[in-house]
Amino acid sequence: MELILKYFKDLSEEQTNQLTQLKDLYKEWNDKINVISRKDIDSLYLHHVLHSLAIAKVIQFTPGSNVLDVGTGGGFPGIPLAILFPETNFHLVDSIGKKIKVVTEVANALGLKNVKAEHTRVQQVKTKYDFIVSRAVTAFPAFVNMVKKNCKSENKNALPNGIIYIKGGDFEAEIKPYGKKISLYNCTDFFTEDFFETKKVVHMTL
Repeated sequence: MELILKYFKDLSEEQTNQLTQLKDLYKEWNDKINVISRKDIDSLYLHHVLHSLAIAKVIQFTPGSNVLDVGTGGGFPGIPLAILFPETNFHLVDSIGKKIKVVTEVANALGLKNVKAEHTRVQQVKTKYDFIVSRAVTAFPAFVNMVKKNCKSENKNALPNGIIYIKGGDFEAEIKPYGKKISLYNCTDFFTEDFFETKKVVHMTL
């Protein structure tokens, strides 16, 4: 948890408490339903929470914004972002029901009123959102094709509406066709840990 406080110094007492609770909640639920690899649970704050919050270094969501988290898994990046932005609405979807059960239980335990978790495929989601976020669930062009129908046209945030995607490794070829619609942010610009060396946040205007 010290890791989060190192980079996010202006958290309220409630936000600090909620983020602190994540370790025990995920440990408890992971013992019942494996949503995070066993070795990863000990690095929860580095590999999952702080990684998710790289998005918060790129954008501060305007209150009332609506965000869709696709392939949320155990609730990343949606749950940490929902804690940080209590006035933004987050819709977390995953095609695996047991993962959504964990997300629902964690959100309820934390008292997050701005989270809706749903067992569905994004292809079935008809609602439109300001942003669609995800942690590299598939190749980027396939992701764009799946979610472009879900983006609102009118902007109310500092960044234009679109996709905010957390990705690691080399994927220049995947994003090249989109040209100037793409902005890339290196996670090493925000965080000093070695884990972030190849990690990036991709914003694509839709």
